[in-house]
Parts: sequence; C-alpha cells; structure tokens
Amino acid sequence: MAVKRLQFTTEIDAPAEVVFKIMLAPESYKEWTSAFMEGSYYEGKWEQGEKVRFLAPSGQDGMLSEIAELRPNEFVSIRHIGAIQNGKEDTTSPAVREWAPAYENYTFITIPTGTRVVIDQDVPESYEHHMTDSWRVGLEKLKEICERG
Repeated sequence: MAVKRLQFTTEIDAPAEVVFKIMLAPESYKEWTSAFMEGSYYEGKWEQGEKVRFLAPSGQDGMLSEIAELRPNEFVSIRHIGAIQNGKEDTTSPAVREWAPAYENYTFITIPTGTRVVIDQDVPESYEHHMTDSWRVGLEKLKEICERG
C-alpha cells in the first residue's frame, strides 16, 4: 500500500496561542474533527513522548499514536503507530506495517493577520480523497471556532 504526503493550509484571524489551544483542547477538538467522523475524540496527553488514542464514538476503534515532537504554539508532530480494533491495540500486523509509522504534523506560523496553520499528513493512497475532503471541512470548522472567540 503506497503512502502519500498531503498538505493542507488555512489562515485564521487569531494568535497562534489561541489556535494551538483550541485545536488540541478536548471539547473544541471534537467539534472541528467531526468533519472526519462525528463523535470522534482522543484519550491521552499532548506532550512529547506521550501516547494518544484517537477514537471513534464507540471507543473501540481508532488509531494508536504518540506525540513525536511538541513545541507549544509552533509545531506538533503525531506519529501514528498502530490501529485499535475492538478495543485491542495493533502495532505489528502486516496490515498496520504497510502504513505505520505515518506522520501528521501541525505547524503554526504567525502572520500579520493571525496564524497560518499548515498540516502535513501521510495517508494511504486509498484514503487520499476522504482526507482531502475532511481536512477542507475540518479546517473551515477550526477557523470558525477560533475566530468566534
């Protein structure tokens, strides 16, 4: 399975500190990521070296990840290392090894009008269209949440 790096960008009329906080806070995270899956959420800490479980509403399925790098208000690198299926973590199956590790990086750049958010994400080619559509909607929602204050 081929993995492709995709990039998405938006400009938000809010300081990087605000965008960073809203993007990662549990309640606002649920709101903007509903573009990917309604009701999805995460468990874990946004701290370098910490594991994070990105979960479907059931809590039984999702992605197992770790925070590879974190510079508050500037950069977050998420290393996706496995899948969660029926509540069990899988980091070694052939299906997972085809794409893992995969990275999802958030860069926050201060610009005169606020913040430019750049997302670089590794995705299996079969998910390219879904991720492209979802990021477009997700970043619109993030922008709206951040700008409404």
